[in-house]
Amino acid sequence: MKKTAVVLLFILSITLFAAAQQDKSKRPSPPAQAQCKLPDGKTITTDYSSPRAKGRQIFGGLVPYNEVWRTGANEATTFVTTANLSVEGKDVPAGSYTIFTVPAQDKWTLIINKKTGEWGIPYHYESDELVRVPMQVSKTSGPVENFTINYDQSGGCTLQISWENTQASVKFSEK
Repeated sequence: MKKTAVVLLFILSITLFAAAQQDKSKRPSPPAQAQCKLPDGKTITTDYSSPRAKGRQIFGGLVPYNEVWRTGANEATTFVTTANLSVEGKDVPAGSYTIFTVPAQDKWTLIINKKTGEWGIPYHYESDELVRVPMQVSKTSGPVENFTINYDQSGGCTLQISWENTQASVKFSEK
């Protein structure tokens, strides 16, 4: 009887530990989502993990310049569009993708990749890239503690990535 109780307690402990590991909201970089609704009801949805700055130097420190970055934390950031899009004159058909960026001090590059479901690093998916496009970079009006992706919906869907004191953006248009 005592052995059975110990075994059951052990199994319950493992089950609870596994359940806690599955609760992504308890991660140091919790999940977040940004969405842009197009006039015809179609959408662009971006799911990502939102790390915190915690007093660290982010760009040029934690996130090195001129290297592919998973654009968030944990799993690769997903980009799902139900509409055919155009970005910087390049086509992005409706579908599911991952996005990566290459931050630099004065310019960024957005990578939209056809491969999905990966962890995010290391990046070795060049052969699966759909497009690479330049992003506009500006300073934020104040420090941004939580890494954030959002969409400015005035005149289309402008993807905005903000963290520390930097914002990078690029506009998507429906085709």
